[in-house]
Amino acid sequence: MAEERTHGSSATAAGGGAPTVKSIFIYPIKSCKGISVSKAPLSPTGFVWDRHWMVISSKGRGSTQRVEPKLALVQVELPLEAFSFGWQPNNSSYLVVRAPGMADLKVSLTKPGLRSDGVSIWDWSGSALDEGDKATKWFTDFLGKPSRLVRFNEESETRPTDPKYATGFNVKFPDAFPYLLISEPSLDAVNEQLKEPVSINRFRPNIYVSGCEPFAEDLWKQIKINGLTFQGVMLCPRCKVPTINQEDGTQGNEPTKTMMKFRSSKVLEVDTTTTQFKGRVYLGQMLVCEDKTNMGKIVSVGDIIEVEKVFPSYADVAV
Repeated sequence: MAEERTHGSSATAAGGGAPTVKSIFIYPIKSCKGISVSKAPLSPTGFVWDRHWMVISSKGRGSTQRVEPKLALVQVELPLEAFSFGWQPNNSSYLVVRAPGMADLKVSLTKPGLRSDGVSIWDWSGSALDEGDKATKWFTDFLGKPSRLVRFNEESETRPTDPKYATGFNVKFPDAFPYLLISEPSLDAVNEQLKEPVSINRFRPNIYVSGCEPFAEDLWKQIKINGLTFQGVMLCPRCKVPTINQEDGTQGNEPTKTMMKFRSSKVLEVDTTTTQFKGRVYLGQMLVCEDKTNMGKIVSVGDIIEVEKVFPSYADVAV
């Protein structure tokens, strides 16, 4: 493998400015709509509240838009103060869940007493905290099949990241890693090729960046945001979720069909010999935060991104 190199001025935008955090998105319930926040505290498993909950089937398997595209219509709301360090929920603190044709569901943020065993997502299985019968009825009615809402149980469970890409890190209910970063110029470049442009919500990043060249983030091996060091561990192989309209839950074939022409593994010339994700298109860099003692640290909109190391080529980027 070629030696990585330090990357400085070439990471800046054409106008000479540094890349910055444009938006931050938190997805409290896996595969449901995200929340845009101006600042996000970090936890050892990612941003606080991100993928904290998950809808599961009658067999305990995590439900996503890949199987249940109607989840795209589910909106969530958390108290604004929930994104402040040191804040603790009380009996009047709720996650509010909304969807078309449904009454609001209020889920207490205090720890539930019920537990669901046999919960699974990808290769992980374990137990989770169960949000009870009201949430069960709400999601069962909305999806039209038996469903439950569960919360990751941090006290009894751990879910390690894939050691092939990053060792010593844990997550709650995301697909793979704690953070996904995508740049606005990359989305703009994708949209230039589409007949109908798509929103960034199709790609569900946590950190949305402006002020860099299109697809520059593909080669970001190490970046620093507000003094926190993040490592790029894997290009994000896109599943069918980007083809689902996040406004009405319908599925098409774009943008993936068009992206195959310029964002496939073959075109990018990435090394797919050891990956299980073959025949995909790629957009975004998945990250871990090297600062294990990140309690009290925050990423905010407007933060400058210092690109400290880059991969020499796409052949050196994990996929």
